[in-house]
Amino acid sequence: MFTELNSILSTAPDSLTQGEFILVSDRQSDASFLIHHFLSFYLRARCKVCFLGLVQSFNHYNAISQRLGVSLLQAKEKGQLVFLEGLTESLSVLIPQETTAGSQAMVFLRDPAVGLKSLYQFVQSSLSSSGGSEKGSDGTEEWGPPVLLVDDLSVLLSLGVSSGAVLDFSHYCRAVVCSQLKGNVVMLTRCDGEEEEDDGDDEGSERLLKGLTHQCSLTLHVQGLPTGYCRDIHGQVEVCWRRRQGDGQHTQKKLFQYKVHDKGASFFAPGTSSAVL
Repeated sequence: MFTELNSILSTAPDSLTQGEFILVSDRQSDASFLIHHFLSFYLRARCKVCFLGLVQSFNHYNAISQRLGVSLLQAKEKGQLVFLEGLTESLSVLIPQETTAGSQAMVFLRDPAVGLKSLYQFVQSSLSSSGGSEKGSDGTEEWGPPVLLVDDLSVLLSLGVSSGAVLDFSHYCRAVVCSQLKGNVVMLTRCDGEEEEDDGDDEGSERLLKGLTHQCSLTLHVQGLPTGYCRDIHGQVEVCWRRRQGDGQHTQKKLFQYKVHDKGASFFAPGTSSAVL
């Protein structure tokens, strides 16, 4: 959990803003450190978390979370964390075996044209049972506002799913988690190469990014430095808040530079790093 980022976003584990759809994106950089932050943040806030880990193993996420002071293994055992390990689930779909029964969340791999209904149903069933922060009548723990984290959506494009189907999936997840259950959604998507005009390709990561941007209330877009590599500054992140006011939408943007450490990250205004002063 990154204290400086919490200050920038005006949030804390004990004072959550509910009903937010947060989009994390990157271009020629790696924004996955922000997913690790939000994962540890919401677990510390005692939220019920559904994590769709589509690009790395559970052990990978757990090793990094332990550096941030959170055990995913314990959270999973307590029922606070539902973790879909996309790599393992994909194998159970593509190479079915009698000894291993998958969750069926990834059955779209057999026919990507059918869309992501099975994945949405997995999310819905995982989070709809979450409740307050006190123990239930049967002694089992119940949790705070539900949270969906996805790392990362753009990998679905490379699996043959259309960008339209991915946008439908994000829309339905936002409807059930943010609107119905008053929880939060955090999704990561990646953009390849330099920013360019939309060429009409329905499968493009640019179309996915634009569609997700219209849905979200907060974006964190990570990029490399325009001046190139720097040992003491790893990149920059543009934070954009979108708030509906009256009959219009108010947008506020701020730019920060950052450096990732072994157990966290530092954020500072452009040009204020001790490395350039």
